[in-house]
Amino acid sequence: MSIDPKMYDVILSPVITEKATALSEQNKVVFKVARDATKPQIKAAVEKLFDVKVEAVNTLVRKGKVKRFRGSVGRQSDVKRAIVTLAEGQSIDVTTGL
Repeated sequence: MSIDPKMYDVILSPVITEKATALSEQNKVVFKVARDATKPQIKAAVEKLFDVKVEAVNTLVRKGKVKRFRGSVGRQSDVKRAIVTLAEGQSIDVTTGL
């Protein structure tokens, strides 16, 4: 089974926060994904890269914050996240590399 290199452009990184860790108890994993990635693309990428069965994909866009540094104003970029619900009995260990 060959993995398409574009799959790595869809899934950017896992999100490791307190909320994401709490979601892992409900068989859910959170990933930072490309802004133009669609739910079917995210589902296909996760299933191919991690060899698991995905039941649902929910996405959200966190708007970038305005930050100030030494008086100059800067803006963080928007970040798209995907909450992936895995099938019963499936799991992904995000602490290890791919």
